[in-house]
Amino acid sequence: MLTESLRFHCTFTSDAGLPAYKGSALRGAFGHALKKVGCALHRQKCEDCILAASCCYCLVFESKKLNRNTAGYKIRLSARPHPYVLEPPMDRRHEYLAGESFSFTLHLFGPALRYRPQIFYAVTLMGKTGLGKGRHGKFNLDKVTAGDVVLYDATTNTLSMERVEQSLAWTQEPHLCNRLRVDLLTPLRIKRNNCFQRKIPFGTLIRSVMRRISSLETAYGEGEPDLDYRGLAAMADGVDTVEDQTEWQEIIRYSNRQGNTMKIGGVLGSLVFEGDLEAFLPLLRYCEVVHLGKQTTFGLGLIRVSES
Repeated sequence: MLTESLRFHCTFTSDAGLPAYKGSALRGAFGHALKKVGCALHRQKCEDCILAASCCYCLVFESKKLNRNTAGYKIRLSARPHPYVLEPPMDRRHEYLAGESFSFTLHLFGPALRYRPQIFYAVTLMGKTGLGKGRHGKFNLDKVTAGDVVLYDATTNTLSMERVEQSLAWTQEPHLCNRLRVDLLTPLRIKRNNCFQRKIPFGTLIRSVMRRISSLETAYGEGEPDLDYRGLAAMADGVDTVEDQTEWQEIIRYSNRQGNTMKIGGVLGSLVFEGDLEAFLPLLRYCEVVHLGKQTTFGLGLIRVSES
């Protein structure tokens, strides 16, 4: 699957009051701005829009329900995954002053890469509209980078069409690994038996990993991956958790669409696993980019993996 990681560098032009976790505020503002950029007919719903197939907002932000008879997924899914994830600023600050800078990252997948100019302009509109309560946190988009490459520079108003793509693979050369540390950097929300899990054994983690890879590769990659789902799940159940320094952290967000507050909490902290981990390391590396679990578009489910 082709991916591109875009870093948006911004400066507040007014004082801002933001929640400690900023993923929800950024995602909501991004959605509103992208609809202004991409929606030519100004419809309230995308389902019956004649332009939906060529609309950047519809592709990036709306989650299309799947026909399970024709979708091609081995793992049961109710909707196509979004072709992006967001990584918000990791600080917990509430107050920012005009002139202070901040940055966030969007990882784009597959067909979303062709809408890069529209996404840049949408973030510019986000700044004019503002973030946070009352939309008081207005900002300027200073530049957009992908690694060391500057793709947009507001000072010179130049937009580069250079592609900084990478091919994200769930396979790589195997090597011996019998101890792994997994850091959960933003709340991880995994459901099993219709309940959110407050403890994450390795088997539960790997089932979520395989589900994520299957959904993204089938939608935006080269099709359903050749994974031995049952075999890997059985192997994962045999891996031991030797350290568990995690806790549940609740996050409250306000949904403009539903008109009320919602809880999107999850598990934060670190886990250390021991066992036969050779087959799982490439799968976990893949998910360092694409995140795991529910609400990845809010930035949830960000993990980092290290070999011990």
